[in-house]
Amino acid sequence: MTDTTEQGMSTRSVHAGERRDAEGAIHTPLYNHSTFAFDTTADLLDVVEGRKSGNLYTRYGLNPTIRSTEAKLADIEGAEQALAFSSGMAAEAAAFLAHCRTGDHIVCIGEVYGGTFELLGANLPQVGITTTFLRADEIGRLPEVLTGRTRIVFFETPANPTLTVFDIAAISEQARAVGALTVVDSTFATPVNQNPLQHGADLVVHSATKYLGGHSDLTAGVLAGPAEHLAPVTGWRKNLGQVIAPETAFLLARSLRSLPVRVRAQNDTAQAVAAFLQTHPRVARVHYPGLATGEQKRIVDAQMRGGGGMLSAVLDAGASETAAVVDRLRLFAIAPSLGGVESLVTQPITTTHHGLDPAERARRGIADSMVRLSVGLEDADDLIADLAQALNTD
Repeated sequence: MTDTTEQGMSTRSVHAGERRDAEGAIHTPLYNHSTFAFDTTADLLDVVEGRKSGNLYTRYGLNPTIRSTEAKLADIEGAEQALAFSSGMAAEAAAFLAHCRTGDHIVCIGEVYGGTFELLGANLPQVGITTTFLRADEIGRLPEVLTGRTRIVFFETPANPTLTVFDIAAISEQARAVGALTVVDSTFATPVNQNPLQHGADLVVHSATKYLGGHSDLTAGVLAGPAEHLAPVTGWRKNLGQVIAPETAFLLARSLRSLPVRVRAQNDTAQAVAAFLQTHPRVARVHYPGLATGEQKRIVDAQMRGGGGMLSAVLDAGASETAAVVDRLRLFAIAPSLGGVESLVTQPITTTHHGLDPAERARRGIADSMVRLSVGLEDADDLIADLAQALNTD
């Protein structure tokens, strides 16, 4: 395996975790095998009983393609270890189930993906794990809702779809005071723009379907952090069948090699798009970390290296008028998901937060006229021209 210690992000993204096989492949090959053979029983037991690392059975994650990809993920996230999953939701679920028991408590801060709301609010209560949801403007209430039974404080930063950024260091300190783990979903930021573990988080989760995959052609998830926090997660992943498939791990490793180049380009283009929208008369407000002011800017400056490729804008319009603007876009495809090389657009009320009560959406700042943009790798001028023609047509 290549030693990438102290090298830059782009170098590490290409070389970290890579293994050359006996044929001299320049990247770790796809080992599309369910099981692996041993020369002797003693060799097998060395792996089974943990005396040696090695390959055994793919559902356990003991497959060379998976292990190589996980090593790359850990390296670029600055983590001791990473586990790859079949989806981001699988990674979240395994983390919650591994670190919580019946009667335990989770605190979820701010806006999160709709599937996460459902997992925390509907699924986990069925096994006796409850969650207190705090809106972003209720962050000051965190100390009062933390209890001796709180095991996890979870949040996204930047959050979906409001792009609110949260102070990882401050929240982690408060969680640690009651013995709770801080789990941060850093999907919108990517390891290129933010490393939550460096700011006190205990675990970081990504939907690798998004920027890490980057080409809208795979579904995967990642959980990264210290080995001691991931150790209890491995059993859940193994026995719930949540491990990433070798074929998907192979595609993910391919994508990770270009991650810094893609994300830095998306940072620049999204900044230009956000600046254009901020001055447009039909746009009431723009949410983008690169345009943050006040306390939000302080947090961005402290923990982020780029604004990311995601932004949302609230139009001076109603829901139907906003939908008409979305429908007129030509380069932005109307679709959920995000982080690919192509630009996407969606109204959160029709996708990510469609199932949320309208009054609750309003309390959370998710307007009917909000549009969320995932900025791809097209030229900034072309995306701006597309937005201009969609907004300027009555």
